[in-house]
Amino acid sequence: MTHESLLNRDWERVVARLGGAERVAAGARETKAFLRGRVVDNAVDLLRLILAYCLGDKGLRLTAAWAASIGLVDISNVALLYRLRQCGDWLALLVGQVLGSAAPKGSRGRLIRIVDATAVPQAGAKAKKRSKVWRVHSAFDLPSERFGYFELTDQRDGERFDRIPVAKGEIRIGDRVYLQPDRIAAVLAAGADVVVRAGWKGARWLDADGDPFDLFAEFRKNAARGLIDRPIWLERKVGSACSASGRGQEVAASRCGGAPQGRECQKFCVRGLCEG
Repeated sequence: MTHESLLNRDWERVVARLGGAERVAAGARETKAFLRGRVVDNAVDLLRLILAYCLGDKGLRLTAAWAASIGLVDISNVALLYRLRQCGDWLALLVGQVLGSAAPKGSRGRLIRIVDATAVPQAGAKAKKRSKVWRVHSAFDLPSERFGYFELTDQRDGERFDRIPVAKGEIRIGDRVYLQPDRIAAVLAAGADVVVRAGWKGARWLDADGDPFDLFAEFRKNAARGLIDRPIWLERKVGSACSASGRGQEVAASRCGGAPQGRECQKFCVRGLCEG
């Protein structure tokens, strides 16, 4: 979307892409961005006004003047600012709906969470000398695009994939530091699916018989296709094994059956993330 699309008939296509006027209005009422028409007649006009300001290079006064010149609404810059301040949740909802409509069908309606952590040096010369840090563990929820969880620890607590309580049915995403088979198993057991980035040395890969699996041989065999779609198992320190099919270093984990014989291990399947 560009600023020009707000000035001509392309605006109708923008509204259609957002689900139509009724859906736009419903979202505005839900988030209390627009409850009744006073200065602005309806939620679609309000959205057009807000996006004209956000996407354009004009200030509040010039945006208000533009709106009046095209017959959209006669509004002051102060009133426009007030309405802008009421629209944050609404705009987040609209963005989430657009992102959600492009998501794979299996993920729609489910909580998608990105887990990560960052370290902040503790204040004071003594703490600096001992390399003390505060570690902030977080979960970023999609498509609402908001942090839904924070936990503060010191340097003695590392990043754990199962640290954050599981919402049943969620899809939990983590970087390669979270390739922790035992903790992944705990998340799966709580009712979630997981997507974890993995380096080829990050885990012990096994075949269905529990023997070491040659990842590179499998990559070469599937080079033309660009995707591995077969069970590959990850060994756990304690418990049962893991089935996987992934491409390159990215794998997604979900539950499946048929663990290698003689291995104590929680079962989970890993499927390739994307083919493009």
